[in-house]
Amino acid sequence: MPETTAAYAADTLPDGPVDTVVVGGGAAGLNGALMLARSRRSVIVIDGGTPRNAPARAVHGLLGLDGTSPAELLERGREEVRRYGGLVIAGEVVSAAPAAPSAEGDPRFTATLADGRTLAARRLLVATGLRDVLPEVPGLAEHWGRGVVHCPYCHGWEVRDEPIGVLAVGPASVHHALLFRQLTDDLVYFTRGTELDEDTRTRLGARDIRVVDTPVDEVVKADDGGVAGVRLADGRLVSRRVLAVATTMRARTEGLDGLGLAMEDLPHGMGRRFVSGMAGATDVPGVWVAGNATDLTAQVGASAAAGALAGSHINALLAAADTEAALAAAENRDSRV
Repeated sequence: MPETTAAYAADTLPDGPVDTVVVGGGAAGLNGALMLARSRRSVIVIDGGTPRNAPARAVHGLLGLDGTSPAELLERGREEVRRYGGLVIAGEVVSAAPAAPSAEGDPRFTATLADGRTLAARRLLVATGLRDVLPEVPGLAEHWGRGVVHCPYCHGWEVRDEPIGVLAVGPASVHHALLFRQLTDDLVYFTRGTELDEDTRTRLGARDIRVVDTPVDEVVKADDGGVAGVRLADGRLVSRRVLAVATTMRARTEGLDGLGLAMEDLPHGMGRRFVSGMAGATDVPGVWVAGNATDLTAQVGASAAAGALAGSHINALLAAADTEAALAAAENRDSRV
């Protein structure tokens, strides 16, 4: 979304450290920053400007904002953060790492941007989101976010009653097919070499889901630029207007290796995520993770809520650290009297 970058690239970085640097300017990062800014915390959001849902026409399932375009939603979010004194910087974090803690042992971090600028922070909130990895089917990627969808809750209503095809990637695709069957009576399941036992075939058949075992060669484009169908290895074209595929979801980790955050692979090739605990806390003191970087299946509303929860916990622990620092300062003054 290059058009949004220029709108906030001119924000000036402060000279000294801030309470929190948020890495990622999507729903999770912005909502976390909003909670911190409203608590009068100094906060900077670093936004690379490439949100996962950029190809989508609208955000759905978000109460009060259903149908809002992703670009508009994020623009409004940036305005709200800045309204309370937060900063949003267009840029990429190329390195982030712990720094020497305070005298009281309070964590400190440094983050370096691609343009060479360096930020100092007491806390970090990682909200980098994820990347969807599509199966390598010729012609598939160019329709991503339009004729090729992955989430029945995000896009299902908009493709209801269309001829839909599910491109299988593994066991999870069977569940995927049952969800999309709720949205259309015309559903084809392309196995793409994945195994289906007889019980599963019977279940799909009971829902009038046609199973195609012939290998898929390519996705064919229609004259209007959308999806025309799926070309099989035997030359047949199975007409489809929409294709559903379960992607492999991988948390964005660029520039964050220096933090040493724990990661884990989820079963069935679902993806890879940052490990987090309560409110997004990680095993690295002072670092939180929120949104799709740790919850791969979270929609926009859930990601925003996770960011808000992480922001409130960061503020609470900062308040405790401030109290300890004030107490140490008072005791030091008393000792000199």
